[in-house]
Amino acid sequence: MNKQRLGIPDLIKGVAVILMVQVHLTELFAMPDFYASLAGKVSLFLGGPPAAPAFMGVMGFFLAYKKQPLARQIKRGLLLLALGFVLNIGMNLHLLIKIVSRSFQLDPWRYVFGVDILFLAGISIIVVALLQHLLKKRWALWLLLIPVVAMANRWLPVYGGEAEWPRYLQAYFWGYFSWSYFPFFPWFSYVLAGYFFYLIYERFAHLFTIKFRRIAGLFLLILIVATFAYGFRVAVLLEVYYHHSALFVAWTASFLLLWSLGLAALNELAGKTVVIKYLRWAGKNVTVFYVVQWLLIGNIATAIYRSQEWFTLPLWFIGVVGVSSLLVFVYRKIAR
Repeated sequence: MNKQRLGIPDLIKGVAVILMVQVHLTELFAMPDFYASLAGKVSLFLGGPPAAPAFMGVMGFFLAYKKQPLARQIKRGLLLLALGFVLNIGMNLHLLIKIVSRSFQLDPWRYVFGVDILFLAGISIIVVALLQHLLKKRWALWLLLIPVVAMANRWLPVYGGEAEWPRYLQAYFWGYFSWSYFPFFPWFSYVLAGYFFYLIYERFAHLFTIKFRRIAGLFLLILIVATFAYGFRVAVLLEVYYHHSALFVAWTASFLLLWSLGLAALNELAGKTVVIKYLRWAGKNVTVFYVVQWLLIGNIATAIYRSQEWFTLPLWFIGVVGVSSLLVFVYRKIAR
């Protein structure tokens, strides 16, 4: 676990958050004709498996690597949950003002309690902290949990009563609610996969030779190419993607292994270039970067929702990434 290898997870997270920026622009800024086009679907795919699942997988990897005390992890998880609510209000502030002033006739609670990735991260950290004391380093048990979590959503009961608050609570864990983008089931599977991968890496590090990685990469490449139509089809249908099946979890996990091998090779070849250094920097500051870009995109989107032509999207992308990077840089300076 030398410095160069630890830079690879940062690179994965950095690429993930940049891909999240572009997909948020496609979802909220782009006109419907671009959103429905092939280019729009490619954007949705790039904002799918290589983005949120990659981030959650890396988080699981580092939860196993750092092995922090239970109390510290629970505190961190609770802070992320609190940050999730602050972000929901902040990114939708313009919209909420419009709703309160009755300019828009929308349900505000679906935006206040929308299940974004910070909630998933917070709940996942707390659950992993508890599981660590139960499962220890029994990698077979961690592996067994992955399909259980991946399949649970379709079998768990969905609340059907008249009261509203149980729906908002359940949306954080399972169900098929439109405002639940990252419910615990099945998304916790990627955290477990990252945790499991670290346990395997720690125990069998001597097997991860260059030859082994090349053979594994070739096998994964053939597998992903042969099944890419399936993965692409699910990833670009957001209502299916956010509540996907265990089969898609398996496909995405395979894709992420190949993706990680590719980024690791890129880090070795071009790790000293400005672009790769920047992506690693974004990965180190991924939570702050994610919050800032959503504050910008969310509030601007209320004014220009799905009204931008395709040729303006690159300009918006450069602007949002540039301003976000500057604000993150300033924040880090102040924080120090």
